[in-house]
Amino acid sequence: MELRHLRYFLAVGEALNFRKAAAQLRLAQPALSRQVQDLEEEIGVDLFRRSPRGVTLTAEGKLFLDEAREVLKHADESVERARALARGEYGELHVGYAPVPTVEIMPPALAAFQKAVPRVKLLLHDLPTDELVAGLQNATLELAVMAHATGQRTLGIEFEVLRTYPWCVALTAAHPFSRLKSVPLEKLATEPLIGLRRQDYSEYYRVLERVFASISAKPRIAVACDSVSSMITEVEAGRGIALAPTSFQLMAGKRLLYRPLTGTSETVSVGIGRATKGDVTPAGEKFCEVLRQIPKRIT
Repeated sequence: MELRHLRYFLAVGEALNFRKAAAQLRLAQPALSRQVQDLEEEIGVDLFRRSPRGVTLTAEGKLFLDEAREVLKHADESVERARALARGEYGELHVGYAPVPTVEIMPPALAAFQKAVPRVKLLLHDLPTDELVAGLQNATLELAVMAHATGQRTLGIEFEVLRTYPWCVALTAAHPFSRLKSVPLEKLATEPLIGLRRQDYSEYYRVLERVFASISAKPRIAVACDSVSSMITEVEAGRGIALAPTSFQLMAGKRLLYRPLTGTSETVSVGIGRATKGDVTPAGEKFCEVLRQIPKRIT
């Protein structure tokens, strides 16, 4: 039994006339009759009662007509979904992201993408940089929107820069640095810093070390937090100040004050990470196209 047999039967069953059904199918009437008879023989039941006045459906034919209609509907929907998947308009897309660096990019990108391709289910994974890299490498993530990661562990990962951010110092109004227009790196080196946990955010420490190496100093981490929200709370509580990209301001808002950091040319590059040999679906490519447009709107 093939789908065409079901289509032939459905045409006859709905028209209850072999001549009309044959014309609709652009098929010779004798050939259509033979195909329907073959179907009946294969099933082992009569689907039609034939008489000089025409044809009517048997009880078995009525049941099989409903079933055939559902099978053909499902087949047509499956074909349409497969074609939509190939166009990047259907499917499931797993995207990892780092909240602070991407806070300016992700919300408008998600809104634009869902408007453009509403049938793609985009699943977000909020992860530390190390886990984002691992997710790309083991293919649990198709894409990652993140700060540029470096080092041996990023082998096999491609990175496309979307936007760069300078570093700033986040502090409370009670801190002496709040009276400064900017904070020199030399002054920052004397202060206790609120940072992130090295085991989860190793790239953050590589950046800190590069920043302080220019003045032959090392960062003084007073508190290592497991999340950005904890980091904000610790700074707000006055336990130290934080070095963060300027996008951090959009996360912490008016809870903290921010001062530009001077004495370093280091920046945070934010962009799209993907596995060099990974399989990015058409939907993933569409999301990349959307992401590339966002920085043009916010600069």
